[in-house]
Amino acid sequence: MIKASYKKYILNFKNPSGTSRGILRTKETWFIILEKNGKKGIGETGLFRGLSIDDVSNYEEKLIWVCNNINLGLEKLLLELIEFPSIQFGLEQAFLSLQSKTEFDLFPSEFTKGNTAISINGLIWMGEKQFMKNQIKEKLKAGFSCIKMKIGAIDFDIEIDLLKSIRKEFTSKEIELRVDANGAFNPKKALEKLKVLSELELHSIEQPIKQGQIQEMASLCAKTPLPIALDEELIGVFSSEDKKELLKTINPQYIILKPSLIGGFAGSKEWINFAEANKAGWWITSALESNVGLNAIAQFTSTLKSKLPQGLGTGGLFTNNFNSPLEVKSGSLHYNPTKSWQFNL
Repeated sequence: MIKASYKKYILNFKNPSGTSRGILRTKETWFIILEKNGKKGIGETGLFRGLSIDDVSNYEEKLIWVCNNINLGLEKLLLELIEFPSIQFGLEQAFLSLQSKTEFDLFPSEFTKGNTAISINGLIWMGEKQFMKNQIKEKLKAGFSCIKMKIGAIDFDIEIDLLKSIRKEFTSKEIELRVDANGAFNPKKALEKLKVLSELELHSIEQPIKQGQIQEMASLCAKTPLPIALDEELIGVFSSEDKKELLKTINPQYIILKPSLIGGFAGSKEWINFAEANKAGWWITSALESNVGLNAIAQFTSTLKSKLPQGLGTGGLFTNNFNSPLEVKSGSLHYNPTKSWQFNL
């Protein structure tokens, strides 16, 4: 018999982090802990307030239900939790963790042995022009060859100037630039803005308009001079048929997978299969989980052998994250097996 419990944990940002949804100072997360025959399994259910489809008033009740019904087994629990993707992901991790040699070695690979690394993008948070400029300099100095800039919160012309200043120094072959609008553009003006952005030889733009405007997004993807990546658009799409239909209708150039928001490993794999069938590219990003969730996403990502930079550089954002073997060096995420975990709740 498995015994299950859960705990809430508040992550504190080192610096308040700006997005088009406002300033983030803390991030709430939850952990599921399984115990069987003296062994422990740990999984993070990375709820993202204001973004997760399972940001609902009965979230904690659902965690209690999961703990009380843990011996139904993973398969049945995942089916019951279709509308709680973050809990699905936490359970996938916890069951893998319970079966693994050590609690945090979920997908043993060359990555966990420290022999390979995952190329990642450097993330630039929104803020005043000088603050953003300083972040850009830091990322370039730290050896990133792919930079992702959040746009849509300050004046568009200022954002364009910042991007131009990077392009003056670095060609698209030297630095790959991605932008993420988090749905900030007005659908009527979006194409015009995409044309301006495309002159800067960007890799792609994430979610230019708010999710749920399917026909407008389809029209943008058909006319865009700049590849579009769907992100928030995937949240809350549960059935296989609806996933297929969404990709067929919008026909995006890329999709972005956040396991905490789309049903974990199983949800991510399903989206990847449908995207590839639709000739769309993809990459995986974290959604401000602690190092526990980030570790699970990174190990999973390493098994997929994608050649694109992934969005997994968020581990250093918090003052009270858990010490782990994850390290960011020269624009890549590494797993240093000589470092140990310190997971204390």
